[in-house]
Amino acid sequence: MKHMNMNLISVTEALEAIREHVVRLEPRSVDLHDAAGSVLAEDVSADVDIPAFPQSSMDGYAIFYDGWKAHGDLELSGMSAAGPSAEQMIHSHQALRIFTGAAVPEGADTVAIQERSIVEGGKLCIMDDNLGRGDNVRPRGAEMKAGDLALPAGSLLTPAAIGFLAGLGKTRIRIHPDPRVALIVTGNELIAPGQPLRHGQVYESNSHTLHAAFRELGVQKLKEFHAPDDLHALTGVLEEALGSADLVLLTGGVSVGDFDFVLRAASACGIQQVFHKIRQKPGKPIYFGKKGQVPVFGLPGNPASVLSCFYAYVRPAWEWMTGKPSMLPKRMARMGQSHRKPSGLTHFLKGRLEGDTVQLLHAQESFRLSSFARANCLIILEESVTEVAAGEEVEVLMVGMMHDRKNPAV
Repeated sequence: MKHMNMNLISVTEALEAIREHVVRLEPRSVDLHDAAGSVLAEDVSADVDIPAFPQSSMDGYAIFYDGWKAHGDLELSGMSAAGPSAEQMIHSHQALRIFTGAAVPEGADTVAIQERSIVEGGKLCIMDDNLGRGDNVRPRGAEMKAGDLALPAGSLLTPAAIGFLAGLGKTRIRIHPDPRVALIVTGNELIAPGQPLRHGQVYESNSHTLHAAFRELGVQKLKEFHAPDDLHALTGVLEEALGSADLVLLTGGVSVGDFDFVLRAASACGIQQVFHKIRQKPGKPIYFGKKGQVPVFGLPGNPASVLSCFYAYVRPAWEWMTGKPSMLPKRMARMGQSHRKPSGLTHFLKGRLEGDTVQLLHAQESFRLSSFARANCLIILEESVTEVAAGEEVEVLMVGMMHDRKNPAV
């Protein structure tokens, strides 16, 4: 395993290292009803023709087109409705009342729509000069022929894809499952919201942030642990998390202070460090390692650092593990105001994109979430950048789906 711990690495190097060490989870078979939002792990072919019979696409009358041209008015001989039925047949001088989805009888090749037809004295008069042979009939296998590839492996199972597979008669399919996620929150100063604050305490928000961030990915549950700033206790909690998860996150304790125990606990648990610290702000002391096939992220404790690192690194890792396409696009936008920064660190700045202009928000410090609560993007300023002028193009990473829906530019 490539080990990067001598020097701080770049954002690009960090992403490449994560991509190198993250593996897609083994496929498993699930009920189709439970597969929505997953990625298909195998090619799926049709077992039968769909539709399995010539089918009417309209309410009207099934006819033999050449018979209508030869005879004019046609004799009405019965009815065909959608649902199980005995096969029916008409002759060239006959018509059959038919409804949408019903089987077209043998001998018929066209359906005349009811709005342009009149029945008088048991005779059908069709008043449609534009009616052509084969109109309003879905041929057998029009959707899919038996043996045809319906969906290839790697397809995202959208609602339409689920409905399509159900229409092919599928009940179980193989997918790449979502990772089981474990979150470990560290810090003696943290208490749950709703409790009275004592001197030196702060409300714990990172678990709430990450629960919400994972819900945007469709993850409804993640296993949550809390650990004090104690090496023995944290090591035990981390061991437990590693035994029950495919992806482990820790918040806080990733620096090198006297009460930062994540690195030592990770080493005690046999986690192989890939890197520690990235040339970025916020979130510089982020840790990434791996035990077996389980990736482990140690995120800084400051709230804005947690969320910035989640969008920049954890979410891509999760997408690579599931095979899902990225739902957080990058795009170019024009800065609404000028901004200066020192060289040497990539900056992730909270921004608000409106149209093609991005506004830099206030409260950029890593301990403040107030600006992130309004942000719909992160402005990415690379290490070498020291100044950006108003109107200059910058790269932005779109975040926060709820904000995106309000922004037609996204």
